[in-house]
Amino acid sequence: MRLRLIAVGSRMPRWVEEGWHEYVKRLPPELPLELVEIPLQTRGKNADVARLIRQEGEAMLAKVQPGERVVTLEVTGKPWSAEQLAETLQQWRLEARTVNLMVGGPEGLAPEVQARSEQRWSLSPLTLPHPLVRILVGEQLYRAWTVLAGHPYHK
Repeated sequence: MRLRLIAVGSRMPRWVEEGWHEYVKRLPPELPLELVEIPLQTRGKNADVARLIRQEGEAMLAKVQPGERVVTLEVTGKPWSAEQLAETLQQWRLEARTVNLMVGGPEGLAPEVQARSEQRWSLSPLTLPHPLVRILVGEQLYRAWTVLAGHPYHK
C-alpha cells in the first residue's frame, strides 16, 4: 500500500518542509507517504478562477491511476478521531490500493476531483492554511499507525 498526498502548491516555507519530513521519516517502510505537488496556477486580479481550479483539478487527477483510492480533504468532510483514522488506515492496508489524499488550492478542490472521491475527510471545521494541512496529515497518519502498532506516542 502506498499513501500519496497530492496537494496544490509548491515552494513551501522551510518549517513546513521540516514538519512534513519529520512525520514521513517516522512512518515504517511498509507505509510510505509521498508528496506530489501540483503547481498553483497564477491568480491575477482578473483571473478566471473557475478555469484555474479546473486546471489544477485536471493536474491532480492526472496523478491518479485507475483503481486507486481518492480521498479528498474538505471542511465539509467527515471528521475522524485518531482511532477512527486508525481503523480506516487498517482498511486501506487490507485493500492494498494506493490511497491519494487530495488537498486543493486556496479556493478548494475542482468539482471533478470531488466527484472522483471515495471518501471525504475533514481535519477541522476551521479553514486551515494549506501548508499546515500537509504537516497535520503527516502527523495524523503517523498517529493512526501508532494506534495500530500499540506504540505509546498516541497515549
